[in-house]
Amino acid sequence: MKKLKSSLTNMVLVLTSVAVLMGCVLAWVNHITIGPISNQKAQALANGIKAVMQADNLTVTSTDTVAFADSKGKERTYIIYNTEKGAAVQSSTLGFGGDLKVLVGFDTEGNILGYTLLEHQETPGLGAKADQWFQKGEKGDIIGRNPADGLIVKKDGGQVDAITASTITSRAFLLAVTNAFQAYKGNATDAQSGATKTNK
Repeated sequence: MKKLKSSLTNMVLVLTSVAVLMGCVLAWVNHITIGPISNQKAQALANGIKAVMQADNLTVTSTDTVAFADSKGKERTYIIYNTEKGAAVQSSTLGFGGDLKVLVGFDTEGNILGYTLLEHQETPGLGAKADQWFQKGEKGDIIGRNPADGLIVKKDGGQVDAITASTITSRAFLLAVTNAFQAYKGNATDAQSGATKTNK
């Protein structure tokens, strides 16, 4: 095979060919993995809902999406997975390092059944402890509480122990849970009054 002459035109042609080929390979890989990744996310969500609702045998009867402004005026979207035992609500707020996203399970009275941290950018070893700190039997245990009674850290006059050296994260986490509760109760009120809501 004849060797290509080293010229600017030939180099551009070779680089363009390689780029096009790699683009095609990446598109093909993306195409064959999009289905399994989507299924994996759906399964992880289903497992998360069961975990926060404290039930192995559970059916999501409907999914609603509501939006309202948080205490800082930023509009946030809440996804409510309604079940026969209450609802799991996906909520987020601004933490110390960025958005903090949680999934919280509520019974029909609005009491917290469980929660899981879906996403955060908090400091490892400090704010990241929110994943366990507020669970049943832990120092900041909020399980069984009703956010209508107030979820406030002790430093601000409340009854919840904040994560050591991570008061900002603790406040953000409790706000995300409180906002999830408000979205859940507001959605239930809208449903009873026949108000329009976004269904998925």
